[in-house]
Amino acid sequence: MASDEIIESDIPARLDRLPWGRFHTLVVAALGITWILDGLEVTLAGALAGALKESPTLKFTNTDVGLASSAYLAGAVLGALFFGWLTDRLGRKKLFFTTLTVYLIATAATALSWNVGSFSLFRFVTGAGIGGEYAAINSAIQELIPARVRGWSDLCINGSFWVGAAMGALGSLVLLDPRHVAPDLGWRMAFLIGAGLALVIFFMRFWLPESPRWLMTHGRAAEANRVVEAIEADFATLPPAKDLPRARLRTRTSTPLWEVAQTLFSRHPRRTGVALALMAAQAFFYNAIFFTFALVLTDFYDVPSDRVGWYLLPFAAGNFLGPVLIGRLFDTLGRRSMIALTYIISGLLLAGVGVLFSCRLIDADTLTLAWMVVFFFASAAASSAYLTASEIFPLEIRALAIAFFYAIGTGIGGVVAPALFGVLIDTGSRLSVSAGYLLGSVLMILAGLIAWRWGIAAERKPLEAVARPLTFVDAD
Repeated sequence: MASDEIIESDIPARLDRLPWGRFHTLVVAALGITWILDGLEVTLAGALAGALKESPTLKFTNTDVGLASSAYLAGAVLGALFFGWLTDRLGRKKLFFTTLTVYLIATAATALSWNVGSFSLFRFVTGAGIGGEYAAINSAIQELIPARVRGWSDLCINGSFWVGAAMGALGSLVLLDPRHVAPDLGWRMAFLIGAGLALVIFFMRFWLPESPRWLMTHGRAAEANRVVEAIEADFATLPPAKDLPRARLRTRTSTPLWEVAQTLFSRHPRRTGVALALMAAQAFFYNAIFFTFALVLTDFYDVPSDRVGWYLLPFAAGNFLGPVLIGRLFDTLGRRSMIALTYIISGLLLAGVGVLFSCRLIDADTLTLAWMVVFFFASAAASSAYLTASEIFPLEIRALAIAFFYAIGTGIGGVVAPALFGVLIDTGSRLSVSAGYLLGSVLMILAGLIAWRWGIAAERKPLEAVARPLTFVDAD
C-alpha cells in the first residue's frame, strides 16, 4: 500500500559508484553460498541415486528417484512463491534467515527418512527453503552490487552451485564406499553435510545489512542512509559524491498482487515472455540431464554407484568455469548477444551428444567430457536466466518476480523433466533417452532466439534505469 510521504535520495547512485571492496566480497560469500548449498543438495540426490536403490530400508526404483527429485523441485516452486511474496513485504534480511532455517531443519530430517513417502516429504520441504532463498538472495545481491559488475558477479555467484556439486561428489565418494561407511548409513550422513554447512552460513549472515533500496521504498530513508554510510566507511577513498542523480519516490509498505500481475502482464509483457522462456528452457535442460546423470551411468554404462562421484567432478568443473571465464562478456558485449549465444550453442551441443549417445559412439568417460563442454556454455546460459529475472522488473516486486519466474520455469521444466527422464531411462532404450535430450535442445535454441529478438540490454545500467520503480515520482 502506498503512503503520502515522498522522499528524495541518492542512495542508488551511491551504491553503484562504490569500487569493489570487502563488503561486496562478504555479500558474495554470505549470500551467494546459497547456490553452493543447492549444488550440494542436487548432486547428493544424483550421486546417491544408486545408494537409495540399494538401501535395504528405502529400496528405491528409478521412478522413485525421479519422483523424489520432482518433490524437491515442487517444494522449491511453492517455497519461492510464498517466501518471495514475504520478501517484498518484510525485507530481504528477515527472509534470508527464515529460508535458511527451513532448509537446515529439512535437510537434516532427510537423513532420518524411513520410506519413499518420508524421503519425498523432507525433500519437498528442503526444496521450499532453497526456493525461498533464491528470491530473497537474488533480490538482495542485485540491490547491493554495483551496476558495472552486476552481470559477471551474478553469473559467478550462480556458477558457485557447482562448487557445491563438487563437494557433494567428493562426499559421496567417501560416504558411499562400503569400506568406510555402512551402506545404509552413508547416504544419511551425506545429507547431514548440507545441514552443517547451513549452520555455518547462518552465523555469517549476521554481518549483512538490510537492502538500502528496500528500506528507502518502505519509508525508512534514515535507516537506509545509515546503512550506506557504514558501507562507505569501509573504503579509504571514494569517487566524488557531488551531483549524483537523486531518486524521488512515494513510500509504500507493500505492493498488492493485482499490481504485481498488472506490472508483469500489462506493463512489461515482453519482458515477462523473455524471462519465462529462459527459465523454463534452462530448468528442463539442467534437471533432465543432471538429476538423471547417475542413472545413465549406472544403467547404460554399468558404473558402480560408489564411483559416480568421480564422473560428477569434471562435470562440475565445466559448469563452474563457464560463468567465471565468460561472465564478464555479459557486461561488455552485452546481455542480449551473450544470452542468445550461450543458449543456442548449448542446444546445438546437446543435440550432438544425444546423437552420439543413441548410436553408442561414446562411453562413460567421453560422455562426461562431452557434458563438460556442453555445460561450460549451458551454465553461463542458466545463470543469465536468473540474472535476467532479477534485474528487469521494478524494485517493489523484484523478489516476487524472481520467485514467479523461478516457480513457473521450474514447474514447467524442472518438475516434469526428472520424472520424465526417470521413465525414459527405465525403458532401457538409448533412443528414448536421446529423444528427451532432443526436446531439451529445441527448448534451449528457441529460448536463445527469443532472447536475441526481445531481450533487454541491461548491462552496466542502474537497476532503476533498467526498470523504473513503481513508486517513482517525476520532478515538478
